[in-house]
Amino acid sequence: MSSAKPGAGRAALAVALAGIWVGLCEFVRNQLLLIAQWQEHYRNMGLEFPSKPVNGMMWMVWSFLLAGTVFAISRRFGLWQTALVAWVMAFVMMWVVTWNLSVLPVGIMPVAIPFSFVEALGAAFICRRLARTVAR
Repeated sequence: MSSAKPGAGRAALAVALAGIWVGLCEFVRNQLLLIAQWQEHYRNMGLEFPSKPVNGMMWMVWSFLLAGTVFAISRRFGLWQTALVAWVMAFVMMWVVTWNLSVLPVGIMPVAIPFSFVEALGAAFICRRLARTVAR
C-alpha cells in the first residue's frame, strides 16, 4: 500500500507547473526583456553576464525550489498572502543581497518589481488552484 497522502499527484503537478511558470518568467524577464541592462552592468564591472546553459539549469533548480516553497506556503495562507510572502522571500531578499554585492543593475527595478510580483502571484495561483484537495 502506498504511503503517499491523498492528492500527492496533484501536489506534484502543482509544483511542477509552478516551477515551469517561474522558470519561464525568469527567462523572459532576464534573458529577453532586461538582457541589455544586465550585460551592460556586468561589462561596466569588467565581468561577463552569466548566461551559459549551466546558469540556466541552476535558475531552473531555483525555480522549482521556489515553486515547492510557494506550494508549502499556500497550504497555510490565501492567494495574496502566499504571493506576498513568496515575493519578499525570493525577490526582495535576493535584490538586497545582489545590491549589497554591487551586481544588481538598479535600473531594472521598474520592470523587475511588478514582473516578479506577477511571477509570485502566478505560482501561488497555480499551487492553490491545482492542489486544493491536498490536506492542509
